[in-house]
Amino acid sequence: MTDATHKNVFPDKMPTQANLLARFSQHMVNFAERWFPDAYVFVLIAVVVIALGTIVHGSSPLAVSRAFGDGFWNLIPFTMQMALVAIGGYVVAMSPPVAAVLRRLAGVPSTARGAVVFVGVLSIVLSLLNWGLSLIFSGLLVREIARRKDIKLDYRAAGAAGYLGLGCGFTLGITSSAAQLQANAASIPSSLLPITGVIGFSETILTWQNLVTTLVVTALSAAICYLTAPDPMQVKTAADLGVSLDDDRIEPKKPARPGDFLEFSPVLTILIVVLALGWLWQTFQSGNPLITLSGLNTYNFVFLVLGILLHWRPRSLLEAFSKAMPSVSGVLLQFPFYAGIAQMLTKVPNSKGVTLSDTIAHWFVDASANSTVFSFLVGIYSAVLGFFIPSGGKWIIEAPYIMKAANEIGAHLGWTVMVYNIAETLPNFINPFWMLPLLGILGLKSKDLIGYTSVQFFVHFPIVMILAAILMTTFTYHAPVHP
Repeated sequence: MTDATHKNVFPDKMPTQANLLARFSQHMVNFAERWFPDAYVFVLIAVVVIALGTIVHGSSPLAVSRAFGDGFWNLIPFTMQMALVAIGGYVVAMSPPVAAVLRRLAGVPSTARGAVVFVGVLSIVLSLLNWGLSLIFSGLLVREIARRKDIKLDYRAAGAAGYLGLGCGFTLGITSSAAQLQANAASIPSSLLPITGVIGFSETILTWQNLVTTLVVTALSAAICYLTAPDPMQVKTAADLGVSLDDDRIEPKKPARPGDFLEFSPVLTILIVVLALGWLWQTFQSGNPLITLSGLNTYNFVFLVLGILLHWRPRSLLEAFSKAMPSVSGVLLQFPFYAGIAQMLTKVPNSKGVTLSDTIAHWFVDASANSTVFSFLVGIYSAVLGFFIPSGGKWIIEAPYIMKAANEIGAHLGWTVMVYNIAETLPNFINPFWMLPLLGILGLKSKDLIGYTSVQFFVHFPIVMILAAILMTTFTYHAPVHP
């Protein structure tokens, strides 16, 4: 069926005069293309801003410099994990079976505008299960759709839609690091446990309030994708952006010499997979498999073993792994700078022993008059800090004073966790930290996506913050539950 047949479902041509959001989106796209720096320059600017802010706050320049250097390598394990998230997803997707699934999914949308919406919704749904799967699968799906000749896909808008799971979805699902930490008494630091107690999923991600938030976020994201997708006259395809979509699948080869036998034989693959299955069986039988899979080490192990199995022969896997390497260059270069930012923001006290992060947090907490106001201000604080430290791990640092204030004010502890979570991800729309693996797969720069994702941010932020504050009124506070 042709693209034109379905104009009544997802019309590509829209009356721009009647669509203020589309016009605003194009202004943001033009601004980003002209002024938004490369992601590397962006992180350097953030380093300078935080360093100056910490000095103005009362810390000595030498202390700030030392913190930057001390913290620079703190994210090395996480950097390696993130690199393997991208590589593992790429390797699996390049295997013949998964490549076939991607091609089938790429054929589902009947129009270019519908394709952008389709990618966006799928990205959010997948992120509720695992953010790494959402990021990599969505990026590869965009490339597959862009290969179609029957629709003229805006590669930037589709790429931005593939990022929605990291901008507003994943902390609403099982990969919420804060919700996971609070649900397990063994993982809660001893200094935090007396303040929060154990907060089960039944009070965080499995509440009807979180379901409402998820549905609102998904519907809102889809609507923005639909309204901001450019009309045919403004579309920029992958070719227009200089991105090659030449078939990068692995072509079957034959051994050229006797020594190549094992590279083209499945014998070693079978033995390695059998060995790995023993560990996987023991690991997954110990708890909820979806929660177990959300751990980065387990996730990466599963995807690497799956890639080994799906490629069947070592030579095919090696070629796919090599093709995946360019997608992680930005991760390897830039993540250490974010670690330095986190160290300066949270570990350099002034003469009163107070860090810049503490000062910001205490200001918001002190300004709270009741649980509703507290919810709104915690959301703003989480978003502000999340712009400079885009990492769920900072919950451990900030939870003690946020949750102590929640107890004093009478704000529901579980929903306070979720408000913090929800707000923390929204700055991802304008901070390219989590975007880097996706950019590597798409072959784009952050400026190509920011114009669209920033519109998502400006629309989502007030609506989600107000919704979270209103939903706080539907909860009844109870004291921490200790094991």
